[in-house]
Amino acid sequence: MDLKTLKDTPPWDWPEGTAEKLVTVLRDEQATEPDRLLATEMAGDFTVVNDELVEALLAILRNNEESQEVRARAAISLGPILEYADTEGFEDSEDVPISEGHFQQIQESLRKLHMDAQIPKEVRRRTLEASVRAPQDWHKNAVRAAYSSGDDEWKLTVVFCMRFLRGFDEHIVEELDNRNPDIQLEAVLAAGNWGVGAAWPHIADLIDSGRTPKPLLLAAIEAVPSVCPQEASEVLSGLIESDDEDIIEAVEEALAMAEKPSGEDGDSEDDIFPE
Repeated sequence: MDLKTLKDTPPWDWPEGTAEKLVTVLRDEQATEPDRLLATEMAGDFTVVNDELVEALLAILRNNEESQEVRARAAISLGPILEYADTEGFEDSEDVPISEGHFQQIQESLRKLHMDAQIPKEVRRRTLEASVRAPQDWHKNAVRAAYSSGDDEWKLTVVFCMRFLRGFDEHIVEELDNRNPDIQLEAVLAAGNWGVGAAWPHIADLIDSGRTPKPLLLAAIEAVPSVCPQEASEVLSGLIESDDEDIIEAVEEALAMAEKPSGEDGDSEDDIFPE
């Protein structure tokens, strides 16, 4: 089975030996750029990720001869397993598909790469986006520095990072008015994650507008239960008759979440996004 076929196959149906195949492609300097990008993307899937794949992804990240696209994709692929390992911990090592040593190696490698000003901006952005999914002390200063840079690409990155870091409520609210729809979307998602009450007028306006792009509208709907659950029924009722099934589903889920007592739905924020 070639990589394109694997990519078009659900990960849970990937055949035995897929991880080894991905490692081979990642280490093959003669492999084509499209194949390396595919392999790099697939390597982060929870069904295959392991210590050997982590080593291959880190080797790509550190290699200045690799293209920016492949290096950036390698960083992105390390994010989900980093977050999962940070959330689950290593008391029961069978629950996490990588070792604690490799988890720490990912963290340190991403930190060093982000701090290196000689690394291409796109790669540094992705290392920050990936590393913040297991928050460390250095992240807040890195986010503040990038936020004050005046660079819209960095601003997009750091507003994404604010989903995972406490203490940026004022910045999140400020970016809800950003004219860049991607930054605005990340701000809505961050407000929803942290239940930023001051974001409510913006969230309500996005829902009531009638002109809000669908991805932003879905994010706003999702944010309602954590930002202002008591207003959920009134604000969302007008969307329940939508012709769009995705919007109806999002509204129904938001209303169900808003009705649940606080703390009923599993882990707390401190468990999921520790400082």
